[in-house]
Amino acid sequence: MSFKRKQIMGLGLTVFFMFILMFVILSMVNGMKANMLEIVEDRYYKVNQATEIRQLFYQTDQQLLSVLTDIESADPAMTAELIEANHEGIQTRILKLENELNRQKSSLLLKEVEQAYESYAQMQNSFIGLMGSRDLDSLEDLYRDERENRNSLLVKLAEFKEYQESIMADSLENANETYSQLVATLVAAVAIAIILIVGVTVWVIRSTGRSISLITKGIKDIDYQDLSSISRLNIETKDEIGEIAIAFNSMADSLENYYEKEQRYSAEISEQNWIQSQSAALVSIYSQHVTIANLADDFISRLAPAAGANLGVFYVKDDSGSKPVYKKQAAYADGAEDAGRDFFFAGEGIAGQTVRDKKTIFLHDVPEDYKVLSTGLGDVRPKSIMMAPVMLKDEAVAVVELASLRPFTDAQIKLLEKVIETLGIAITNISGRMEIERLLAESQAQTEELQAQAEELQSQSEELQAQSEEMQSQSEELRMINEQLEERSRDAEMKSEELQAAKEELEEKAKQLSLSSKYKSEFLANMSHELRTPLNSILLLSEMLAEDPDQMLTEEQKEFSKVIHTSGQDLLTLINDILDLSKVEVGKLEISFEEVNMGEMSQRMNQHFTQVAKHKNLEFTVSSSEEVPPVFHTDEQRLQQIVKNLLSNAFKFTEEGSVAVTFEKAAQSDFFGLPLSAYTDDWLKITVLDTGIGIPAEKQQLIFEAFQQADGATMRKYGGTGLGLSISKEFAQLLGGICKVESEEGKGSRFTLVIPNLPNGMPEIEAGTLAFEEAAVTAEPLEEVSEPASPPAAEGNSEADHQHTGTELKDKTVIVVDDDHRNIYALKNALNKEGMNVLTAENGMQCLDLIMGTEKIDIVLMDIMMPVMDGYETMKRLRGLDRHQDVPIIALTAKAMKGDREKCMEAGATDYISKPLKLDQLLSVMRVWLS
Repeated sequence: MSFKRKQIMGLGLTVFFMFILMFVILSMVNGMKANMLEIVEDRYYKVNQATEIRQLFYQTDQQLLSVLTDIESADPAMTAELIEANHEGIQTRILKLENELNRQKSSLLLKEVEQAYESYAQMQNSFIGLMGSRDLDSLEDLYRDERENRNSLLVKLAEFKEYQESIMADSLENANETYSQLVATLVAAVAIAIILIVGVTVWVIRSTGRSISLITKGIKDIDYQDLSSISRLNIETKDEIGEIAIAFNSMADSLENYYEKEQRYSAEISEQNWIQSQSAALVSIYSQHVTIANLADDFISRLAPAAGANLGVFYVKDDSGSKPVYKKQAAYADGAEDAGRDFFFAGEGIAGQTVRDKKTIFLHDVPEDYKVLSTGLGDVRPKSIMMAPVMLKDEAVAVVELASLRPFTDAQIKLLEKVIETLGIAITNISGRMEIERLLAESQAQTEELQAQAEELQSQSEELQAQSEEMQSQSEELRMINEQLEERSRDAEMKSEELQAAKEELEEKAKQLSLSSKYKSEFLANMSHELRTPLNSILLLSEMLAEDPDQMLTEEQKEFSKVIHTSGQDLLTLINDILDLSKVEVGKLEISFEEVNMGEMSQRMNQHFTQVAKHKNLEFTVSSSEEVPPVFHTDEQRLQQIVKNLLSNAFKFTEEGSVAVTFEKAAQSDFFGLPLSAYTDDWLKITVLDTGIGIPAEKQQLIFEAFQQADGATMRKYGGTGLGLSISKEFAQLLGGICKVESEEGKGSRFTLVIPNLPNGMPEIEAGTLAFEEAAVTAEPLEEVSEPASPPAAEGNSEADHQHTGTELKDKTVIVVDDDHRNIYALKNALNKEGMNVLTAENGMQCLDLIMGTEKIDIVLMDIMMPVMDGYETMKRLRGLDRHQDVPIIALTAKAMKGDREKCMEAGATDYISKPLKLDQLLSVMRVWLS
């Protein structure tokens, strides 16, 4: 018989016995149900109604006594309302009891209660009537006369309740008797059923116990720490248990395969994590040095141990001679002066070959004459050598050579390849900075020399003027020394020529100074690029985390990744804008003139901004004149960026109305006077018209400057950096055209872009004709200060810190005021985990409204730069309120400039913390002020 058939038979017998037992139990329970219904639905209801009548009577009587106790503070209207409500409640319950009573004695007792209460109700009405006169003696006499009837009413209520409870006790006794019978019957039936069920169960268990024991033993023998080898089950039965054994053996095969794959995957992940951590530590030193020698020494001393090398040499390319040479800058182990050759040329030896081939070379058969490693016990020849070129723009700028007593692993090779990817950029940046410092020092020395020469010439000129005045006053003496005067005139002419030569030399020095400023702009462009490199990694990794293909992250972790990605995108946009401006200033922005399909251009603008217009409920139109040629020759990427910047600016500053963009052929008046107006008559005019806030006349030129906005205060309503219009203006000039604005405050703006059609690219005309002169960039250093907040009561006090157990923040209410949703999101999650009640506001006005409508506020976290109302004004107004004016306010700001801490304190802040925030520091400060 199969296991399934045995189970079905045992289950059938069990169900049959249970059915008989259930029939017996239901029969006896029905008897108990009748008695319990009598107790619960009938008697308990009547007792409860009587209790509620007595409770309402007590409430009325207590109200009357409170009036007699303090009649001056009693409110007659409120007292009358409460007494009337209790009276209606008593009457309602008496009527309900009259309809429910089914015994004569109960009806008689209720009738007596009703008669006694009618007399008391009359006294209540009289009492309420006398309350208006405030006659305490009359009220006391009235209440005292009714005392006997009051006691009688309470006695009648007690008799009614006791009678109902006695009936309930009789019903309960009957139920207990039925229950005793039920228990006896149930015990007998259960005993019989248990005997039968146990017999069937033992029969089934004995027939299957041995097979199950074998399966259990096989499962217990599994080593869950090592699933590489799992024992198999050997059961010969043909029933379901045999099928379980087959499934277990199949599962064991799958587990062994999965464990092997998991071990390989863990090893790969560990290797990748090690490479990432080691490379990050090595790359971080690039920005810590200002000379190549220091960078090389620090780099090789860190790279060699990390890569498992016992010997290392760092060579850097030197182009100062007639032929490029790679000179040793630093070495690791065996004495920095003895390890490696002093220099080599490209193609010379194996190290030179790695420069020529531009790829890493590995040596596993080390030559006999190779440098040995010296230890305390003797000299050892390395077993493996690795030489890698440091590339920058397809050129080897340095070479790293490592030697090890053991073969290099794949992880160590990958680490070397990863860290040298950006090493070339770091070497070039340091070389550029050193060259700029040298040129700047030379320029300053030459400027000082020119100033000294100019002062000497000025002194000589003044002396010559004095002599001339003396000769005029002595005309007779001049005639006598005519020859001497002519000689001095010739000397004056020579001095004049020398002065002119000095002037020309001074102009040359000024050009050199301008060139030095250009180098600074180039350095800014390089640094912007350096910032983009790690930022791209951040964007990529955060996007991968947000996608989470393996579903290993929680929804909260995915949201964190999206916030990181969004913040990185904003920062990348800002860096790109700065980089574009820097490239324009140093003349390195490449312009490519090509065919542009104007129909696709207008269609692309329409598709890109239609959803933006719908979101802001604005009318958006894109129109193109028939005179516009289907193909126009210009730089499509720059043209598209200009139009997108102008449209984005229009949508940002337009709250209602419309935004329109028009493509048309430019009239001669539109490009008259421009540098290329005589070169071509084929020009394109693009107009972006909006009904936004407009621009005041005095600020219409200012908005085209970098980092400038018409609304540039800390409380500005519209965000942004102010780079969009500046980039548009620069790009328009590079395309040979112009970008201008016409606007009236409150009525909207009209931005016009006019560019020429240049099939053959930008023409070569005389220097100075185009109005695209490169301007020297000088940047005044920001005097930023870091003033971290220090909690006033716990700074430097370890004992005080120890007392903060984390309960100071629990159940406390905090308002987070910040216009950045990402900051609000991060702070809200962090504070919720501390058990705090978090309220949020996006500007100062919302904060004040929230404070006025909230009963309890324990602390406020206040951002400074916000739209509508900034943090300074908000704190001043909060301190002027009647409520919550003493609540602690912690100012949070990313504008950590000198004097901002004092400014926040004067505005009413309790404490001050600069961004980026350290969560532990913020929580510590909050605990101090809340404790």
